[in-house]
Amino acid sequence: MKTLDTLDWVFIGIYFLVLFGVAVWVILKKQKNTEDYFLAGRNVGWFVVGASIFASNIGSEHVVGLAGAGAGDKFPMLIYELHAWVVLMLGWVFLPFYARSGVFTMPEFLEKRFSAKSRWLLSVFSLLAYVLTKISVTIYAGGVVVSALLGINFWVGALATVILTGLYTVLGGMRAVIYTETLQTIVLIIGAATLTVMGVNAVGGFSSMKETLGPEYFNMWRPATDPDFPWPSLLMTSTIVGIWYWCTDQYIVQRVLTAKNIKEGRRGTIWGGFLKLLPVFLFLIPGVVALVLKQRGELQWDSPDEAFPVLMSNLLPSGLRGLVAAGLLAALMSSLASVFNSCSTLFTVDIYKKLKPDTPEHELVKIGQIATVIVVICGIAWIPIMANISGVLYEYLQSVQSYIAPPITAIFLLGIFLKRINAAGAYTTLVVGLIVAAIRITLELVKSNLSGFLFELADMNFLTFGAYFFLFCVALTIVVSLATAPPPAEKTAGLTFGTLSEQDKKDNKTSYGWVDIAASLVVLAMVITVMVYFNGK
Repeated sequence: MKTLDTLDWVFIGIYFLVLFGVAVWVILKKQKNTEDYFLAGRNVGWFVVGASIFASNIGSEHVVGLAGAGAGDKFPMLIYELHAWVVLMLGWVFLPFYARSGVFTMPEFLEKRFSAKSRWLLSVFSLLAYVLTKISVTIYAGGVVVSALLGINFWVGALATVILTGLYTVLGGMRAVIYTETLQTIVLIIGAATLTVMGVNAVGGFSSMKETLGPEYFNMWRPATDPDFPWPSLLMTSTIVGIWYWCTDQYIVQRVLTAKNIKEGRRGTIWGGFLKLLPVFLFLIPGVVALVLKQRGELQWDSPDEAFPVLMSNLLPSGLRGLVAAGLLAALMSSLASVFNSCSTLFTVDIYKKLKPDTPEHELVKIGQIATVIVVICGIAWIPIMANISGVLYEYLQSVQSYIAPPITAIFLLGIFLKRINAAGAYTTLVVGLIVAAIRITLELVKSNLSGFLFELADMNFLTFGAYFFLFCVALTIVVSLATAPPPAEKTAGLTFGTLSEQDKKDNKTSYGWVDIAASLVVLAMVITVMVYFNGK
C-alpha cells in the first residue's frame, strides 16, 4: 500500500476542520431538555434525517466488509444492501405509530403497547448487545482501517477516533450527531464514488469484469441446495434482520424520531432508501474491481478485507486518496457517534428515568452525557479483547444478528398488525427467543465437541436457522396471546392498525402526497432492477 502524502493530509485536515466547525456550532446551541439532547428537539428536516440514517448504517467495517464480500465470492450478501424497501417500511408502516405514541425509545414503545417487563428486557438486552457487538466491532475495524490508511499505530488510531467522536457526542447530543453525519455522508459518497468510477474504468468497464470473472460470479441467487447461501433462506432471513435493524432498532429509529413531523420523517426514510442503494456501487463493486486487477496481476492483497484500502491507495492519485481516507474516517465516526447517543438515550430514558421518575430535565441531560462517557470507556476497554479475536469470530458476529432479530421482529410486527397480541405473548417470546439465541450461539462455539441432534442444530446454516426461528417466534407469540386474556383497550388504542380512530386515519392521509408515493415506487423499482440484473446471466 502507498502511504498518504502532503496533499492527502491537506484533504484530511480540511475534513476535520469543517467537522470541528459543525460540531462547535451545534454545541454552542444549549441543550434545554431531554427532547433537545436526545432527539434534537424533534425539529429536523427530511434531508438531514435521511443522511443520518445512511451515515449511521455505513461504518468502516461495513465499507471494508462489503468490498471484501465483492472480492471474496460472497455476492449473495448483496441482498443486505437492497434493504431500501425495508427503510420505506419504517416510514410508511412503523413511523406513524411511533410518532403518535410520543416515545423516545423502542423499549418505551413496547411498554405502551405491551408491558413494563417487555421494556426492561429489551432495554438491558439492547445496551449489552450494543457494547459487545456494535461498539466493539466498529472500534476494532476502525482501528485497523485508520492504522492502515494513516500509517499509525492501531491503538493510537482507535483511541483518537473514539475519544474525538465521544467528545462531540457528549457535548452536542443528538443534534451534533445528525448534523455531523450529514457532512460525513457527503464526504463518504463523493470519495467512494470517485474510487468506483476510476476502478471500473481501470478494468475496462463492467463487461470486461464479467468476462474476467464469468457471469456466474455476479449471481446473488444461489440454488436452494447451496450450503452457504440458499436463496429461500437468504431472502427470508435477510428480510427478518432488515425489519429488526431498520424498523425496530433504537440505533436507526432514533434518527427518524428527530423529524419535525410524520411527513418529514417519512420523506427522510424515502431519501434514506435512495442512499441505501448506493453501497452496492460504492463499496461492493470496488471489491470486485480489486479481484479483477489481482487476477490480472496488477494488484496484490492477501485477504479480501484488504481489497478496498489496497485499491484506494494504489489507484487514486494524490489528494483523492486523502478524500477517500476522510470518507472512511467519516464512516467510522458517524457509526460510533450514532451508537454512543443511542446507548445514552436507552440508559437515561429507559432505565434511569424509570428508577427515578422525578428527576428534572436538566439533570437527565447530564445523566445522558455521563452515560455516553461510560459507554466510550467500555468501548475502549473492549478493544484489547477485540484485537485478540480471530477473523472467524469477527465474521461470526455478523451472523449473530440472524439469532437476535427473529423474536424482536415477530413481536413488533404482530403487535402493530394484530390487536389480539398481548403482553404475555410478547414477553414470553422475548424471553424464550433470547434463550434460544444464546443456546444456538453457545452450540456453534463448541460445535466440534458435539454429535447427533445438538450437532445438527449447531451446524444448520445460519440463514435457514433464522428463518425457522422466526416462524417459531410468530407461532409462540400467537399461541400464548390466544391462551391468555386479551390486552386492555388502552394498550391497543391507536397503536395497532385495527384500533386507529377516524382522526388518526385522516392525519395519516394528509401526511403524504403523490411525490412521496412516486419517490417510494422509484426506490422499489430500483431494488427490483438490481435483483433481476445480478442473476448470473
